[in-house]
Formats: sequence, C-alpha cells, structure tokens
Amino acid sequence: MSGELDNSLRIYRPDFEFIYESIPEGKRVLDIGCGDGTLLAKLKTKNIFGLGIEKNEKEIYKCIEKGVMVHHDDIENGLDHLLEKSFDYVVLNHSVQETKKPGEIIKRVLQIGKKVIITFPNFGHWEIRLMVLFTGRTPVTKLLPYTWDLTPNLHFLSVKDFESYLKKEKIKVEKSVFFFRV
Repeated sequence: MSGELDNSLRIYRPDFEFIYESIPEGKRVLDIGCGDGTLLAKLKTKNIFGLGIEKNEKEIYKCIEKGVMVHHDDIENGLDHLLEKSFDYVVLNHSVQETKKPGEIIKRVLQIGKKVIITFPNFGHWEIRLMVLFTGRTPVTKLLPYTWDLTPNLHFLSVKDFESYLKKEKIKVEKSVFFFRV
C-alpha cells in the first residue's frame, strides 16, 4: 500500500481520522489495544513503522491479514519490555478505560512514547447521562455496544475526570479534541 487506501480501510471514524492526521510520515507508532489493526494499516500508507499490542486472538489474526505487526499480550503486562522513548507516538485508542490500573498505564506510555494520543468514551456525556436517567439502565449505543455484563470497560471516566487526573499528575496536554458519537 503506497499512499493508496485499501477499501477495507475506508471506514469513517473521527478518532481514526484525528490520529491519522496527527502523526507525520515516517514515524514509529505503538498502538496499544490495536484491535483488528485497521488504524495501523491505515497509518502504513504514511510510511510509518507500526506495532500493535492486542490480547484478543481473533483480532490478532485480522491484524496479520492486514499486514500489521502485532504483539500478542495484555496491556497490563505487555509494556515492560519496551524501552523509554522507543516510539515517536503511542496510541491508546479506546483502551485506557479497559485497564485495571489506567494511571499506571498512562505513566508507562508517557515513558515509552515521545508523544501519546489517548482517546476514550466520555461516560459523562449528557446523552449518556440522560439515557441512564430516563431508562434506569446502562446505555447501549453504537460507541458503547455492550450490555453491563459483557462490557470490557472497567472504568467509566468522563472528560472532567481525565482532565482532573492530568492536572493532579502534572501531565502536559498539547491538544484536546472532542468527537460527538454516542
């Protein structure tokens, strides 16, 4: 794939588009919780060196089919072997809320990457709060497609929670963006 996007990579996801546009050509990228490898495959069109970490075996097979290098491991213990500043960018795209100790993961990726991109579903979004208020149930949406008993999410953070954590830990934020997708 030299500059052309394969049709399987033409799905529109604002988070993927933002990440794609944020990472310059030729960089080293680690995608933690890379899923089926679609983001890394898309980034390959920018001549990046990409590596994914994924624990779901079915998703790993999809990565391999897309030609994405992937390491089979759990985020919780799959970062210890990585050297400090060994990647230009580390991506945690909708995966930090699925970890047991997100604070430790964030601190570790800040060591591994020169820059870090973190995205997560905003559980404090007004539409999510209204769904809980009016239905009395955990919301199931396009972005949050799991019932409470099957969700991989261990932490239900909001943008304000995340900003408070960053301030407490004195973590510098270069840019914040918000996508509307419930």
